[in-house]
Formats: sequence, C-alpha cells, structure tokens
Amino acid sequence: MTRIENYIGGQFSGAESGDTLPLIDPSINEEYGSIPASGDDDVERAVHAASRAFESWGGSTPTFRSGWLNRLADGIESRLEQFAEAESRDNGKPVSLARTVDIPRAIANFRFFAGAILHDSSDAYTDTPGALNYTLRHPLGVVGCISPWNLPLYLFSWKIAPALAAGNCVVGKPSEVTPLTAYLLAQTCDEIGFPEGVLNIVHGSGPSAGAAIVTHKDVRAISFTGGTATGRVIAKSAGEALKKVSLELGGKNPTIIFADANLDEAIDGAVRAGFSNQGQICLCGSRILIERSIYDEVRDRLVEAVSAIKVGDPLLEDTQMGAIVSEDHLNKIIHHLSIARSEGGVILCGGERVSLEGRCENGFFFSPTLIEGLEASCQTNQEEIFGPVATLLPFDDESKAIQLANSTPYGLAASVWTTNLETAHRVGHELQSGIVWVNCWMPRDLRTPFGGSKDSGMGREGGFHALRFFTESKNITIKTA
Repeated sequence: MTRIENYIGGQFSGAESGDTLPLIDPSINEEYGSIPASGDDDVERAVHAASRAFESWGGSTPTFRSGWLNRLADGIESRLEQFAEAESRDNGKPVSLARTVDIPRAIANFRFFAGAILHDSSDAYTDTPGALNYTLRHPLGVVGCISPWNLPLYLFSWKIAPALAAGNCVVGKPSEVTPLTAYLLAQTCDEIGFPEGVLNIVHGSGPSAGAAIVTHKDVRAISFTGGTATGRVIAKSAGEALKKVSLELGGKNPTIIFADANLDEAIDGAVRAGFSNQGQICLCGSRILIERSIYDEVRDRLVEAVSAIKVGDPLLEDTQMGAIVSEDHLNKIIHHLSIARSEGGVILCGGERVSLEGRCENGFFFSPTLIEGLEASCQTNQEEIFGPVATLLPFDDESKAIQLANSTPYGLAASVWTTNLETAHRVGHELQSGIVWVNCWMPRDLRTPFGGSKDSGMGREGGFHALRFFTESKNITIKTA
C-alpha cells in the first residue's frame, strides 16, 4: 500500500487529525493506498511555511529561481517512466499517453517558465511631460494552486511553475482522486534539495483542504482548474476577500466540419478531440457539427473510426482508451446516457460499460459513444459530460454553424475544419471561445493565452499572462523637470 504524505516546509507528514482518504486504481477497482485527509490545521502549517520561505525566495533573482525550476524539470525527466506509470495507475489513462504527453508537458512547463522569467521586462514611459514613469512587478507572496484529476501533473505544474518563477511561494492541492504524481514531485523536490517551504503540497478533499486554502487570509491569489460549480464558489469567496482569482472551468466544445474540409484530416481530428484521455479533457470536442451535404458520409466514417478505438488495460502499449477515473464518474456518464436516450438520442456506437478480461475485469471502462438525433437545446447538448461521449448535429450554412457552436453556456475551445481561409477567419472571429483551432486540435504554444469565456472561466493562463497574474504591478513616477 502506498502511503502518500503532505509536503510542508520541506518535510513529509500526515494530516494533523491522522485521518486518511483511500486511493483507488480505476483500471482494476482496487485500493492501493491512502492520502492525508488534510484540513485547516494542515493548511495553516503550509501557509506559515510558505510565508517564512517568501522572505528569501520573494527577493531572489530570476536567475536563481530559473535554476531551481530547471533542476526540478531535470529531476522529473530522470524519472519519467516512474511518473508516467504513476499517472496511468492513478487516472486510468493509457501509460503510452502519460509517457508521451502528460509528463513531457509537465517538464516543458517548468522549463518554459524557467526561461520566461529571464526574459521578462517592465514598461517605461519617457515622454510624459516633466516625468519618467516605469512599472515594477512584485510577487504576491503566498498563493494557492488547486488542480484537477484529468491531467494531474500537467495542470498542477501549469500553475505552480509560473507562480514560483514570479517569486511566489505556493500552497498547492492536487485532486484527491489523482495525487500520486504530485507526491512524486514532492519527493523530487526533497531529493534535489529544493528550498524548504517554497512549494508546499497539501492533500485532501476540496471541501476541506481546498476550502481552507481558498479562505485563508494570508493566501493572496487562487488559481483553480475544475468544475464550473466549484469555480463559482471559489469566485464568491475570493471576491469577498478581494483576492486575485484565475478560474479555468468546463467546456462543451464544438468541432465544426464544413463540406470543403479535408475529410480525412477532419475525421481524424474529430475523433482525437472527442475521445483523447477518455474524453476527460476540458478541451475535448463533445459536439460535432457537420454540414448537411456531407453529414451522412462523415457520420458513417466517424462511427467506423470510433468503433475501432481499442479500450483496454492502460498498461498495454496498444490501448487507445483506458479507464474512467472513478466509479462515481463512470456512474455520472451512465446517467447522462440515460438522459440522452430519454431525449430521443440515437446511440450510433458505444453507450455502455465495457467489461474486460483478466487484470482489469473489475475496472471502470466505458465504450466510446456517438449520439445523433438530439436538439441543440437539450440537456445532453448543453451540459458537460466529461467522458467519451460526443453528439452529432447537422447544419445548413455558416451562420447556423456559428449559432449552434455558441448555443451553450460554455466558451472554452472550438475547432474548425475548412480549406477556405475566409471561412476560417470569419467563423473564428464569431465563435465565443477562448481558443479556436483551425484544421487542427490541441497544439499548444505555451506563450499564448489559455482560458475561456462565459461559464468556462475567467482570466488567462499561459506565458506572460500567467506571470502577470502572479504579480502585483506598481507604477513609479519621478519628476524630471
């Protein structure tokens, strides 16, 4: 059994209460360890440790901080296979995906912000009559970083790397469902001698440990990725305390396929967008909008491609789709399928739990699913399912495609498939999405702003947008004449 501990002030420890929460391997439905059920006392210790560490870390040079972030990246890279296997075990995703995407992107996050902090600059205005204006950016102090279960280390590092690079000290909470790689990260910090108290990792549930971080008076900012309902609670609490807050929330993203698209590429892209990581990515394209003149052809080809996705043991190299993250989430997906059927949806493929033989016979697996025949306004097409489920909707012209794409409360991401450059520009301009991909899905440049509109969140992560969030600007005006 794996006994995960908190990492506070450079030391490992359990919760002050001694209570723990179980860890379940979703691919075999067996308990394999525990985490501390942390609460107010544990968060208080972590904030105190971070506050003490900030006295030196907050005043250190960018070169100093950059060096430590690169050492941390080196430490993860040296144990890449261990991290990948842990991510697969915790989350249920194929180990091949964790090895080639999740862990390398986490490493890239640390390296990117280690470099970015060396090339940051401030503004100066020399043409103000009789004065010189220049801007300083100071770290905030202690910040809270709360990450989700779908891309555990990748999204945890996406938050803590810019926070640390900017000179803050962090109290972080990974998801209680998938904490293992965050624990390995803490071990890596310990092995390389990372400065004590600069990064503190507290494990526990959202209502206990997460809420304690959000409401602590000495935590100056909150960066959160997760569900929209939780985001609203955090926004309200942070607003009352006048804390900075960045929220990356849910999505009900459209994949729009026009008749002039390269259909081979569009179908491959729609399948990737719909079913990567078991459909458990906020950026997944769960609504596939198809121009009516090609609807039948694209539908049939999508059904063929989706039906061929291999669902299997996450440890096998040829597995394309692994386990759903937990039994609760599997039941949520099953419930959504019953709603889709009651709304008149036609299940074209999938739509049921998958039973595997051997090691994973008791695991939480679900078949990749396509549904047609649903109105755009129905519950299935309005609510985020966050699983391997996508719906198909025909459209007659460009204006209808835009209307359908924008018809949900969410506005995180969209992908557009067309060979017409004018169409790409027009549609991209009109979509209510923080991110629009044209003839592709999911390429990420870490310099670009990342985030959504409407119920998909507030604020932007990525590049200098993240560094700005984790700093406070100060303008200084000096009389020159």
